[in-house]
Amino acid sequence: MSDDARNLVLGLAALVVGLVGGWFLRTYVWRRRLDRKQKFFGLPKESECLLVVPRDPGSRGWSLARHDAFALLELAAVIKECGAHAEVLAHDTAWQGFGARTEFCIGGPVANLRLAAHLRSMLPGIEVDTEAAPGPDQGAISVGGETYRMEKGSVEYVLLARLASARESGNDRPVFLSSGQRGIANQAAVRYLARHHTRLARKHGVDGTFCLLLRVVNSQAYGSDVVELVADVTKAAVTAPKVRSQPDRSPAT
Repeated sequence: MSDDARNLVLGLAALVVGLVGGWFLRTYVWRRRLDRKQKFFGLPKESECLLVVPRDPGSRGWSLARHDAFALLELAAVIKECGAHAEVLAHDTAWQGFGARTEFCIGGPVANLRLAAHLRSMLPGIEVDTEAAPGPDQGAISVGGETYRMEKGSVEYVLLARLASARESGNDRPVFLSSGQRGIANQAAVRYLARHHTRLARKHGVDGTFCLLLRVVNSQAYGSDVVELVADVTKAAVTAPKVRSQPDRSPAT
């Protein structure tokens, strides 16, 4: 074999080795990213999850409000990429515990009774004004000594939480909550979760608990696209407020 032929063969062999090595490296990186995504969302391949949503108050039958449907579409892409399956349930029919399957619970505590129960049991430091009468505090979110009021179409707030289940019970799938002051805020929070899950997993861990307060800016012009992180309120949200002791007013003897 001539030197030219030998060099050609060696060059081709090096090219093949490089291509195969590059393919294996890209596959390894993609597999690792997918594994972290599946762990963060609690969605291993062929697993099942719950999508718990409120009923559309403007419909007589069982249907979704427009922005809730958009939020589910955002989640559908995540669930499909993880290779999992979803079941959609109305909030007043999800009569089961949590932790056995990953759950995405969307809506405010007035429209979604299951979400209201999650807030009471797992995020006791959060208070949401649920008064039906219109007023400046309608839908206001209070946490950590601060109150966040809605300015419809201009500023709307939403809580985005990942709640890790108790592992000692054998159920370790997380619950994700999106509790917004309006439906468009819930859509914005779910989109934020889908887009920033890598950064959230890096900061809070793939199996950690967090609660973030987000602000949707000028939704009447920008829809659900402009979202800002206001604060990480995890510590305040998971801490039950102290009950003030009542003074003893019994008559002196």
